[in-house]
Amino acid sequence: MVSPLGDSREEFWAALCSGTSGITAQTVLPAEALPVKVAGEARRFSGKIDDFGPLEKETKKAIRKGLKVMCRECQMGIAAAQLALADAGFEAGLFDPQRIGVTFGSDYMITVPEEFVEGIQGCLDEQGEFEFSRWATDGMPKMSPLWLLKYLPNMPASHLAIYNNLCGPSNSITLREASSNAAVGEAYQTVLRGHAEAIVAGATGTRLHPLKMVHAVQQEELAQGNGDPSAASRPFDRDRSGMVLGEGAGAVLLESLESAEARGATIYAEVLGEATSSSVAPGLVARCDRAMANAMRAALRGAGLEPGEVGHVHAHGLSTRAGDVEEARAIQEVFGERAEPVPVVAGKSYFGNLGAGSGAVELIASLLALHHGQLFPVLNYESPDPECPVAAVTESGGDPGRCFVNLNVTPQGQAAAVVIGRMG
Repeated sequence: MVSPLGDSREEFWAALCSGTSGITAQTVLPAEALPVKVAGEARRFSGKIDDFGPLEKETKKAIRKGLKVMCRECQMGIAAAQLALADAGFEAGLFDPQRIGVTFGSDYMITVPEEFVEGIQGCLDEQGEFEFSRWATDGMPKMSPLWLLKYLPNMPASHLAIYNNLCGPSNSITLREASSNAAVGEAYQTVLRGHAEAIVAGATGTRLHPLKMVHAVQQEELAQGNGDPSAASRPFDRDRSGMVLGEGAGAVLLESLESAEARGATIYAEVLGEATSSSVAPGLVARCDRAMANAMRAALRGAGLEPGEVGHVHAHGLSTRAGDVEEARAIQEVFGERAEPVPVVAGKSYFGNLGAGSGAVELIASLLALHHGQLFPVLNYESPDPECPVAAVTESGGDPGRCFVNLNVTPQGQAAAVVIGRMG
């Protein structure tokens, strides 16, 4: 993964266990530009070739050359996927190229304003006024002819396939925060159908972009971040005040059991079920609670599990007033009949909303919880909200169970859930 908690499995897990936040004062824009003072920035990711993990010589050369046509979102996604491939022991010739593919999610991608500066300057008159009639002749030619390639949401999958000779099924998912789980679900179904032996699955996203931040300020509930930045994201807490914007990416290699066992791969867990659901009321009003409940129920049904068999839920945990209430309602609807409440964790309390990349990073967090046999706490959960009756985990060390549900939802009412379980 690439995350505000670091890019290595060890560093990431240590931060979760110690309750160390990755949310700090934001540096993307000047402090006076927007009322957003804190952010979950992936500060260790520089976008240089050393961030992409161990690479064969030719792959390293190709990625270094391609960096100039990748925006930061794309770079983070490629880095996370290359790190996942390295962790999985991938090398040339390991798979039939026609039997390994990629399914990758992303947010909508927007050009940064700097891309247009030189072209705009070429169209200014003597008074410094912009003359649009000159744009085609004097403006556009000053822009890089490849600038658009940086911002196409299918480019992460395209680059990954080219760099690693992944000639099997390829898909790009653009469902905002639901993209990660939808990508993992699609990869799971592709392998299950026998159309591939392995699929690189994940997503990349950012909310830390000049224009996206403006959109968020206008349309969403954001934590202002006055005071300690690490206390800004407070999922399900009574005193929460909004989400924290962040950036990051995560990826896993999904592989058939037969293939993984034959090559002696390290198997972290098994995908048991997946589902997506969209629910919108008349007037295009999103019904996020309904969508989340539908997705969780369908994923459990596909996994052949009862709610009482789930060890924990990794919640979307956005930390907004309305969003957390809707999610708590959905969790209660699906798991309310259990003898004991289902434990709930929320990675966004550590790093904020990473956009499309959130679900993949959160999935990895719960994978590591299964691997280490202990849960991590929800940060800043100090005052339970009666409107959010969830069993938020407040201490490290609790039992993660044998399986978990990873859940995400978009503001438009598109939810996606996957069920992941231990092997054996």
